[in-house]
Amino acid sequence: MIFIEVLNAFNLSNLQWVSIFIAILLLGLSKSGIKGIGILNVVILAFVFGEKSSTGVLLPMLIIADIFAVIYYHRHVQWKYILKLIPWMVVGVLIGVWVGNDISEVLFKRLMALIIITSVLILLYTEKRKLSKIPTHKAFSSSAGFLAGFATMIGNLAGPISNIYFLAIKLPKNEFIGTAAWLFFIINIFKLPFHIFIWKTITKETLLLNSILIPGIIVGFFIGVLIVKKISNLNYRKFILIVTSIGALIMLFR
Repeated sequence: MIFIEVLNAFNLSNLQWVSIFIAILLLGLSKSGIKGIGILNVVILAFVFGEKSSTGVLLPMLIIADIFAVIYYHRHVQWKYILKLIPWMVVGVLIGVWVGNDISEVLFKRLMALIIITSVLILLYTEKRKLSKIPTHKAFSSSAGFLAGFATMIGNLAGPISNIYFLAIKLPKNEFIGTAAWLFFIINIFKLPFHIFIWKTITKETLLLNSILIPGIIVGFFIGVLIVKKISNLNYRKFILIVTSIGALIMLFR
């Protein structure tokens, strides 16, 4: 019954349905700790639903995946870093709500691409320099938090920016995943009212669609958990860089 309602509401082609289920599997993988690959979810869903509308389709599924992540990796969370980032992320989200409320779909797309490309360039720069000193200045955490908050509201694109921050402070693999899981669970819950009442990108129809995609999130998450266990800390950093870069290029040129 629910599936029929969704079919009637969205009128998607077979290719679009296949694309959606691929995106959902990738979402589960990304929340299990395979960071960077989350950009591909954004790209695929933007292709199917449009840039701005896709943010509302994706957000509830991000929250569902966040729940699995915080349960599985709860022992590895580093709250001191969350407390540094959250206040600035809130400010970034609020500005993102204001900016994204009135801009055109074309400009929205370009803004998403610009955020990703800028994030990747910074990520590559910091990795190339291989800084031995961990940045501790408040300006670093506040700017990272603000940019992540703005990017997550504009297009659920905070991943590359948070990757930069957690790589720079050299969090080990499990602490990286656990801390990011709680950080985004909190901020994604905070974003919900803005998508429902201001942008109106979350509707009854999008929630019905979300409900039939939950099994794909679960499957993707536990496949990802098995993969993460086999990746060393060094290879994990390289993997994040490569996948984030690929996703950014796809968003820019699609």
